[in-house]
Parts: sequence; C-alpha cells; structure tokens
Amino acid sequence: MQYHTATSFENAVELAQAAKGTTRFLAGGTDVLVQLRGDFVTPDVLIDIKQIPGAAGIQWLADGSWQIGAAVSGAQLYEHEALKTEWPGLVEAMNLIGSTQVQGRATLSGNLCNGSPAADSVPAMLAADVSVTIIDPDGQRQVPVVAIPRGPGQTTLQQGEVISSVNIPAQSATGADAYLRFIPRTEMDIAVVGCAVNLSLDGPKITAAKVAIGAVAPTARAVDSAANAIVGTTLDDAALTALADAVR
Repeated sequence: MQYHTATSFENAVELAQAAKGTTRFLAGGTDVLVQLRGDFVTPDVLIDIKQIPGAAGIQWLADGSWQIGAAVSGAQLYEHEALKTEWPGLVEAMNLIGSTQVQGRATLSGNLCNGSPAADSVPAMLAADVSVTIIDPDGQRQVPVVAIPRGPGQTTLQQGEVISSVNIPAQSATGADAYLRFIPRTEMDIAVVGCAVNLSLDGPKITAAKVAIGAVAPTARAVDSAANAIVGTTLDDAALTALADAVR
C-alpha cells in the first residue's frame, strides 16, 4: 500500500487520479483504519488530507453560514460555542458517534462518506439543508448532502473526487434543530432509528420544518410529508400523531 500526504485538495485529486487500484482518503480515520485492520478493505493507495491548509478549520461566514473543513473533528465542533448555539442538534448528532477518543478524530465528511444508513450526523445534515464542496479534476462544485449516499457503504462520489468542506446554511432567526436516536444500549451504540428536525417558529406556531430519519432505509432520507404535517401547528397531540403517521 502506498501512503501519500496531500498538500492541497487539488493535489489529493491528482494523487487519486494517478493511483492504480483502490484509493481511500484519510481524514479522521475512524472508519478507514478499522476497515484496514479488519481486512474489510485493502486500498492500494491511502491519501492523507489532514495536513491540507484549512482542512481542520471552522469558518463562520459573513452571510451567517458555516464552512466546516473536511478534517474537523466532532470534538472541535462541540467546543465551538457559536456553532453549538446555532445548530445544537447537528453538533449533538455528531457527538453521539463513538467514545471521547473517537470524537477527537471522527469527522462530518467521513461519517457521510462511510455510507452507513445509521450514521447519526446525516439525518441532522439533511434537516439543516447542508451541502458539501467536492473537488474534482474539473474544479469544484457544491452538492446537497442528500445526493451523496447511494446505499449501505456506497456514495455517489467518483474516483478522483474528494470533499473539501461541509457547508451549513445560516439558521433562521426563529429556527432551532434537534436530533434524537433510539439505541439498544445507553451509549456508544448504533442507532436503530434516528430522527432530526429543523423548525422555524412564529410564536408557538411552526412556520417551516424539515424532518429526516436514519437507520430505517438503505440511506437516510428527508420526509417531506412529516414536515408538512406539522407546519402551521403548535405541535399539539394531533400534529404529533400526524407526523408519526407520515414517517411510518
């Protein structure tokens, strides 16, 4: 196996294009290294993107949106008070993954690219309308998170494409998000079902909503009918029943 340390995302793409055989990118490594040790995957080329300038950075942009580098860890997200205040559900979803040690390395981009239907951060990213920036041989483009998972362990990313950042939009002035999962144990387990919501309010009334679920289908998915069931309500018992029926 060849190991390369990329100096830029463009360099990472060049290395991947030149590679012969199976290629893997290394950010946090919480999935790739486990797969290597268990002989689940044996890449011919491993490309480390952790040292790329900006890859481990969090930027709060002028329009209120956030740019999260591909190598930013869950621990970094949790320690960023402004991000945690604006998007508590997304940050919590990421911080439900694994142990404290895993949190020091696991990344949003890696959790997405691993392709697990039970990935905790993916429903939260769907509910938040998150996109990713993909660097490819032709330049770069932004793609919504919903377009990345293809099935268990599979994504739509092609050879020579790498995610450089996760892009979180500005939260609305009256918005809030949350994520909840059911697991057999009390912690450090894989979700049986996970649900993320992102709401905007006018007083007690919901004016906009996004609902996304994970671990119940080959990929996490947004459930528009569930969101529509609660828009215009004060989330009373009837609205909650309609939401649950829509998810089923």
